[in-house]
Amino acid sequence: MSNGANSAKKFDLIAIGRACIDLNAAEYNRPMEETMTFVKYVGGSPANIAIGGARLGLKAGFIGKIADDQHGRFIEKYMSDAGIDTSQLAVDQEGHKTGLAFTEIKSPEECSILMYRDDVADLYLRTDEVDEEYIQQAGMLLVSGTALAQSPSREAVLKAVQLAKRNGVKIVFELDYRPYTWKNKEETAVYYSIVAEQADIVIGTRDEYDVMENSEGGSNDNTISYLFGHRPEIIVIKHGVEGSYAYTKSGEVFRAQAYKTKVLKTFGAGDSYASAFLYALITGKDIGTALKYGSASASIVVSKHSSSEAMPTVQEIEELISNQPVIHS
Repeated sequence: MSNGANSAKKFDLIAIGRACIDLNAAEYNRPMEETMTFVKYVGGSPANIAIGGARLGLKAGFIGKIADDQHGRFIEKYMSDAGIDTSQLAVDQEGHKTGLAFTEIKSPEECSILMYRDDVADLYLRTDEVDEEYIQQAGMLLVSGTALAQSPSREAVLKAVQLAKRNGVKIVFELDYRPYTWKNKEETAVYYSIVAEQADIVIGTRDEYDVMENSEGGSNDNTISYLFGHRPEIIVIKHGVEGSYAYTKSGEVFRAQAYKTKVLKTFGAGDSYASAFLYALITGKDIGTALKYGSASASIVVSKHSSSEAMPTVQEIEELISNQPVIHS
């Protein structure tokens, strides 16, 4: 899988989908109704994964759409400053706005996100704004599930998947389920299945796989027997504090425990997990080690205030793996 950092490709990873604004509560242990101040960061799962990858030293690019406003310019500058190629970040010309996510930190266990996702610019990415020559330059294409929620973004992502397959680019599908963007669960299951069947690597929580399968209380065994009938080679299923599992088509099973940390908030863990897991694979580490990188990165981000700004360095991840006990379950 080490087709990235050591290869001749211009990019180790190109992500496609949502880039928006996170407004994280600056006051902890209180409901949003009583929160008066928020701190602005770049947010959105694929943007966070690209930022996390760049922080770890990967060559990252991004395909998406931002609003033609102050928030859009903030996103573009932040991502560019983080070392991400933003040449394929289209600017909306139809008056659509940047998505906003307000977060509430009532306690380490009680966090919520209030999303403003109506008519947002990132869901208006068009097929003609997805360039084959750009995708050809990537070792991996990371697709976020939220970008499949509405047209024209849905078709733009499906086109990107087709182009990646045609050009031998590995496809990573991060399920990234956000219910408020979708019309119903049946529709989500249809499009998630279409992309998951064509991906090389699928990453998500157990609950997100249930959404893909339009079921409740699904089993990992059923998930892998379904997906390994298709293209995927690696399936990662996360179980929160119980840790995560990776399954390979050849029948191997790996497990990583979660690392103990002082949790500040629960959001951002999935994005940091994905960026570190993919970094480890791209740089030639084995799957078991990659799971540890993902778990360690997630535990670092949940202990800090932001998602994007908190993305760790390789040194921070490796120090945590060496020194921090895991949560045994």
